[in-house]
Amino acid sequence: MIHLVRILLLLLVTTFVHAQEETTTIEVGITHIDNAKGQMVIGLYDSEGNWLNKLYIGTFGAIENGSSKATFKNVPSGTYAISVFHDENNDGKLDTNFLGIPSEDTGSSNDAPARFGPPKWEVAKFEVKGGTVKQIIKL
Repeated sequence: MIHLVRILLLLLVTTFVHAQEETTTIEVGITHIDNAKGQMVIGLYDSEGNWLNKLYIGTFGAIENGSSKATFKNVPSGTYAISVFHDENNDGKLDTNFLGIPSEDTGSSNDAPARFGPPKWEVAKFEVKGGTVKQIIKL
């Protein structure tokens, strides 16, 4: 009987600990924005499979003095990447030319380069585990 009580107590403590999982605040700063037209579209992605296809969390940022910022709160520990673009015409979509090359400025976490295609997950990803994480992205 005592053995059963210990197991139940252990399960209760384990469940409580998982319920109290650490969360992170991710602060995003975007610099070198050419003009104040439109808005910034900021996306947080939670896996390589979702990268640039399916947002985990998205938001918009106002542009002021060549910069913008956003904050993602209560983000569970894990691996993430950020993609941003300057939505100059406020249509909520990344505009591209006839070749599919973006005609609006873009950027990614870790300033991952977009050479001959979109930035790679492996370069843009970063780990979060509690506290506050800051990412500065230059357009």
